[in-house]
Amino acid sequence: MPQPEATENKGPIFIGGLDNSGKTHLRLALSSHPNIAMSRRTYMWTRVYNHYGDLSHWENFERCLNALLERKDVRLLQPDAERIRREFWLGAPTYGRLFALIHERFAERLGKTRWGEQEAGIEACADEIFKAYPSAKIIHMLRDPRNRYDEMLGSAPPRVRLGRVGVNTADWLQSAHLAEFNHQRFPEKYMVLAYEKLVSQPENTLRKICAFIGEEYAPAMLMLDGAISFGSGKEAGASSELETGVVEFHLDGLQAVSRREVAFMQAFARKEMSRRGYAALKVRLSPREALLYYGMDVPLNLARAAIWRIRINHAK
Repeated sequence: MPQPEATENKGPIFIGGLDNSGKTHLRLALSSHPNIAMSRRTYMWTRVYNHYGDLSHWENFERCLNALLERKDVRLLQPDAERIRREFWLGAPTYGRLFALIHERFAERLGKTRWGEQEAGIEACADEIFKAYPSAKIIHMLRDPRNRYDEMLGSAPPRVRLGRVGVNTADWLQSAHLAEFNHQRFPEKYMVLAYEKLVSQPENTLRKICAFIGEEYAPAMLMLDGAISFGSGKEAGASSELETGVVEFHLDGLQAVSRREVAFMQAFARKEMSRRGYAALKVRLSPREALLYYGMDVPLNLARAAIWRIRINHAK
């Protein structure tokens, strides 16, 4: 069977953004496209890139490849280690090329010509990705921070709740600012996509995404016909079609987030939320709630947000 050939102007597709922002929804839709194979959470760029020195040295390459092969989500792609070894030394010995070989062979096994990756935080590697793959595309998912936090609390409640909304709001603000920063620098390669658009106007949004990545729209994307699920978490029970509906924030629809937490998010991120079309709602706090909010929540959340941002920046 002839091997698929990568098209010069159709590079890999990366889906980034915070957890609970709709990345999985989009990946399942893209993986339903007849030309696109999507993986998820291999953490090649965020945890492996440049961690093993110059790959032109054989020992560094072997350490890097072995580390990749030990990763569960890389093994799901069923890489042929010996073939990768043979092919790697036929071209530039770079991390980007090694990562591409693993993904290209995964796409090849599926009879597809293009590959992509979903990973929270991969948008922070935009410079390195576009340097390695000049024709790559990145789609950065954003979602109303209140709905995102509510879903996060419902699916993975934190062990320590106090101050947690401060950390999550700070993360959302940083993600929104990075989305704008990267889009301004790479307007032809970087799309910022609201999760609400994907689920409220799925076909129109998928058509726009296809135009952005240079592919013809395929109806299978809407029905998730042929979507590749890696069988964990929310994916295991994935719907047979893209979940649709109007996703607006309503106080009456709260599942896990408290009114005090909503009040903090709206106060701390009001300007950026407004820019993104997420309208603030009036939150009525009882006298007791107001006392706790101003006396405990605000200072604690601000402190945790500041400490978290310092830790994140230091880790970089």
